[in-house]
Amino acid sequence: MRYKLFGHSGLRVSELCLGTMTFGEEWGYGASREVSHQIFETFLQAGGNFVDTANLYTNGTSERYLGEFVQAEREHLVLATKYTMAAPGRDPNAAGNQRKNLVQSLEASLKRLGTDYIDLYMVHQWDVLTPIEEMVQALSDVVRAGKVLYVGISNTPAWVISRANTLAELRGWTAFTGIQVEYSLIERTAERELLPMARSLDLAVTVWSPLASGILTGKYNQGQGSGRQGLASPSERNLTIAAEVVKIAQERGCSPSQVALSWVRQQPGVVIPVLGARTAAQLEENLRCLQVTLTEEEMRRLDAVSQIDLGYPHTYLQPTDPHNMAYGGMFDQIDVHRGMESIPNP
Repeated sequence: MRYKLFGHSGLRVSELCLGTMTFGEEWGYGASREVSHQIFETFLQAGGNFVDTANLYTNGTSERYLGEFVQAEREHLVLATKYTMAAPGRDPNAAGNQRKNLVQSLEASLKRLGTDYIDLYMVHQWDVLTPIEEMVQALSDVVRAGKVLYVGISNTPAWVISRANTLAELRGWTAFTGIQVEYSLIERTAERELLPMARSLDLAVTVWSPLASGILTGKYNQGQGSGRQGLASPSERNLTIAAEVVKIAQERGCSPSQVALSWVRQQPGVVIPVLGARTAAQLEENLRCLQVTLTEEEMRRLDAVSQIDLGYPHTYLQPTDPHNMAYGGMFDQIDVHRGMESIPNP
């Protein structure tokens, strides 16, 4: 295991993150306390120090289990949790990004986790209703109170995150140091706005569902996958992508999941897959992706089979387009290194 700086901060996190949405059996597909502890210990033994949860995961059981597991390791772990969501109820302020829910959710998470501070506190999703200023200032206040060290945001449009960090910079508030997005060979639409923004603003990216709910393990290609309740069967496109992953895995003598995770790990910038597992053996297999480095040719093959249409304005702005007059026909004669990291790949 190696370690990366978490965005524009000095925080060192492992290059893989342990996701704990499977800690607890309340949702019908998770792990028992004993198995969850085995998964946790397996991750620590591999050198992992970055653990992700949320207040809603398995109705709070994920945080409670972690609260038990982390006591002997708390000082050297980077513990991340989230707020925003709540189970259906009768309290309109039990969910959302507003200050009231933030404060109440944070206090409840601290209690369940048995700690007096959170290393990384993340907005779980943008609620559309709460003013961005209120959200950013409220997060900054809990940082100044010493209850949170760093803040991040998940499942939110790039323009909201950009505006939030601009406000933080102008007003002396705490800016986001990282984002969490869905990203995989199956789901690449984050390449349109979110990933270029992250590289430009020096934000770390943690990735949920890097195996696309198991599609990229190849189990559906073999007719073995049933998936969780409510998930649709994979499309022909997705099965084609998974087939290429399986083919490369067979050529290399590794598992398809290791290939798919390595593709995510090898993206530019600080991109950290969040690994969820139902057994310690499953986690051990996925951790071995650290031993797999895909070649340029293999990356091209995977990019080709999974490529998406970036859409407007990205297709219009491609500097290599002969119709793009922004360079006066002299693109090849201009030093284009500066700023190009913000332009999505064609």
